[in-house]
Amino acid sequence: MKRIIIAILLCLTGMAVSAQGRDMSYFMEELRRPQATFLQQLETLEAVRDANFTEVGDFYHEALRLFITRLPNIHSLADRENVEASLSILAQGLAAEEHSAAAPEVWQIVQFADTVQAQNDGVLMQQALVALGQLGNQTYVQHIALRLDNFNTDIINDVETRRRVQRGVVGCIDALEALANPAGYRPVFFASMGWYDVSIRNMASAALPNILDDPADIIIEIIRDGSIVPAVKYEAFQAMLASNAPNESKARVAAAALAIGWTQLTTEPNNQRIMREMRMAAIDTIREFGVATDDSVYVNLRRSYMNNYVSPAPDFDEIRRAINALSALATDEAVTIFLEFLGELNTRRRLGPWGTTRERQIFAWVLAGIGGTGTQSIEVRTLLTTITRSDEYTGAEQGWARDAMRRLGF
Repeated sequence: MKRIIIAILLCLTGMAVSAQGRDMSYFMEELRRPQATFLQQLETLEAVRDANFTEVGDFYHEALRLFITRLPNIHSLADRENVEASLSILAQGLAAEEHSAAAPEVWQIVQFADTVQAQNDGVLMQQALVALGQLGNQTYVQHIALRLDNFNTDIINDVETRRRVQRGVVGCIDALEALANPAGYRPVFFASMGWYDVSIRNMASAALPNILDDPADIIIEIIRDGSIVPAVKYEAFQAMLASNAPNESKARVAAAALAIGWTQLTTEPNNQRIMREMRMAAIDTIREFGVATDDSVYVNLRRSYMNNYVSPAPDFDEIRRAINALSALATDEAVTIFLEFLGELNTRRRLGPWGTTRERQIFAWVLAGIGGTGTQSIEVRTLLTTITRSDEYTGAEQGWARDAMRRLGF
């Protein structure tokens, strides 16, 4: 009989909409009845939900406040299940209504359903967090970010615990992505590198560009942090390249990545490999986007050349990339560095040593790099002319110098 009465009321209230919103007084009275059980309250909310009402944000908000006051009255597993089902309806209803004023109460649902308590399976926590993001209220961004930080640093081996905790993680990522606040970027980035299932890590990676267009300052902070391992630094740089940031910001982060690639030394082979890969990616980024505001780029491009040049096992690929980057930059600073490189090679050609696999190959790359700068430097012209006229060079080597001069218009 009661269900029939509710159905009739649903039809009537479906037509009763005023300027202040829909008349939900009957349903609120049902919820507030002192003798109403948690099951009966759930049935009332299910009826409202199934009616697909709109303009009922105030009703859901008031109902949520009521449930929060009655949480201490939960005395059985059945009570808890009914309350959780009711809170789920309320959270999703408030999200659909975008009723941002309810954010404090929705955050209380998150705390009530937090997986830090073993009896919580994470489903309601996830739903409440998703709702909190959809409400658009920025008040709880720091709270959500901190909770995700704590998840990121958890060490969990139990399979079932991992499953329920990851539901909370998904809720945090979804909320922070929806709220698009810079404070959410760092914890979501570390979630993308975390202990979670691949699908969750991928979700975090996909969320990053939606949280912040230009995360340069955050990424630089991560790259420069001495407590963070190289693999994470390199992933942070990759996240920057995948972002919607302007090219100038990407160049700025590339400068920081190249600098750390040479100043943060490691003896562990895998870390050395990762730092090398980060330097190479940074050099390519600098070649593409130029120098922003960090002149350390020139110092470190020189290092990429010189440190490999004098190494017993030089990385010719890094040498070549550094030369190509300097050529693309084509600044006075780049030309000055090229003059140093070419002058040193000229000395070696006259005094030795001069090998075909090191000096001669690098000589060809440097000449090609200089030719690409467009410089009109008198010093460069003089040195190139000297090389073309010196019988210490082979015909092919002199030809490379003449090619550079032709490209420069000398």
